[in-house]
Amino acid sequence: MPRKFLVATFADQDSMLSAVGPVRRENYRLYDVYAPYPVHGLDEAMGIRRSRLPLISLAAGLCGLACALGLQFYANVLDWPLNVGGKPDNSTLAFIPISFELTVLFSGLGTFGAFLLRARLYPGKPAELAAPGVTDDTFAIVLRKPTDAADVDKARAIFTGCGATSIEEKEAHLL
Repeated sequence: MPRKFLVATFADQDSMLSAVGPVRRENYRLYDVYAPYPVHGLDEAMGIRRSRLPLISLAAGLCGLACALGLQFYANVLDWPLNVGGKPDNSTLAFIPISFELTVLFSGLGTFGAFLLRARLYPGKPAELAAPGVTDDTFAIVLRKPTDAADVDKARAIFTGCGATSIEEKEAHLL
């Protein structure tokens, strides 16, 4: 079922940033803001909280560490114990390089996988842009379209007052 959006485009970052505040103060459902490059202060203006992706990286890294230590302990102590110069079978210092490498590998792959899942990116997904030019030189604010016509007119007035170059209503499945 397609959702309805109100898309306002801007020519510069200052006018786009000046529109985000009033839109949030009026409690409109801000879907996303698109910019061709990172804009300083946009996260704070949109009210975005910190990502939980570092926690997933930590969990995946700890899983990699546990797998590395478990595999090495199993191979050196339980499955194939060798007496090499009287050293103990479970020499922790010998386990450090493999443990480090698997921690980094699992952490990187876990972070990458979690990012793809969270961003709903998958092979063959069709690209949907909010407005033409958002990857080149256009800034866009996308709102979930309010159900009340008066709210739509009020949002249009906010966008126009902040310098929007165009305001369109769009339907999209996964915009």
